[in-house]
Amino acid sequence: MREVDLRSVDLNLLKLLDALLRDRSVTRAGQRLGLSQPAASRALGRLRRLLADRLVVRTPQGLEPTPRAAALAEPVTRLLEGARAIVAPAAFDPATAHGRIVIGSVDYTTLLVMPALASRLSRLAPGLDVEVPPLVGGHVELIARDAADLALGVYDDLPAGFFRRRLYDEDLVCVVRQGHPVAGQGLTLERFVALSHVTIVVTGRGEAPVDIALARLGLTRRVAMRLPHFLVAPMLVARSDMILSLPRRLARQAAAMVPLTVLELPLDLDPLSMSMIWHERRQDDPAHAWLRRQVVEAVREVAGPDDRLCRDADAASGLTAQKSEQRPLTSQSP
Repeated sequence: MREVDLRSVDLNLLKLLDALLRDRSVTRAGQRLGLSQPAASRALGRLRRLLADRLVVRTPQGLEPTPRAAALAEPVTRLLEGARAIVAPAAFDPATAHGRIVIGSVDYTTLLVMPALASRLSRLAPGLDVEVPPLVGGHVELIARDAADLALGVYDDLPAGFFRRRLYDEDLVCVVRQGHPVAGQGLTLERFVALSHVTIVVTGRGEAPVDIALARLGLTRRVAMRLPHFLVAPMLVARSDMILSLPRRLARQAAAMVPLTVLELPLDLDPLSMSMIWHERRQDDPAHAWLRRQVVEAVREVAGPDDRLCRDADAASGLTAQKSEQRPLTSQSP
């Protein structure tokens, strides 16, 4: 079998063959491609030499394709359509899209963002399904091995090849059961340290921001209970004398569901920057860009009038360029 050097193949010759088989006229095929009649005739000669076949012959009814040309008609059309699809801008139609979206998220950000996101997807992209997988190994690892499309949380020290988009800033408060003595006395730093604490272990790495701040003051607290879920901890605190530090939004929602009192944290902490992260392999994918916009809009839908939302443009932080702005994804709740 003769091996063909693709460097010698002019794609424009295949375009001429496609036009010639459609129009059955060298002149009209040339006009379709913007060629004069002499130029089209010369191109036909090159095409005949390339394929070692006359391709079209004159008959009383006009030009007719040879058996080889007729056999090539459909493959050439598919090839040209495929080439156009490769170089044409990618498109995404959410209304007709089908597939699965995988989003890394702990239960807190799932509670905050997913209801609004699910509502948007059901209206705009009813064929897309959403999965929030168990947190095994961390969100960064999940995205790095392409097991998730994006993730929501608090991140720092992202590896090369990651994008981050800050969504909103979150400060920390404390919750105790209604009727707790400290609620009437006022929560001072001394009383805060003296209480038994509940903390949420997420990934098993890093220290909680509260413990870091206390250590700077030469103080420690007793962590009487560690839990893996943000939404379970408030239920336990509501039936004990323990105290729990939580993001303010979650504390408000928890206090609306169980008898809790929200108190200001007696520590000066920087706010947490909640972010969305994804891998650069997805950056230019129209479907992924559309999904990122839906997440941003879902966050805005649930934002209150005093929420500090980060309204910078999508992916404005760039590839790990602003990682120093973020706080680490800690093993525990604040």
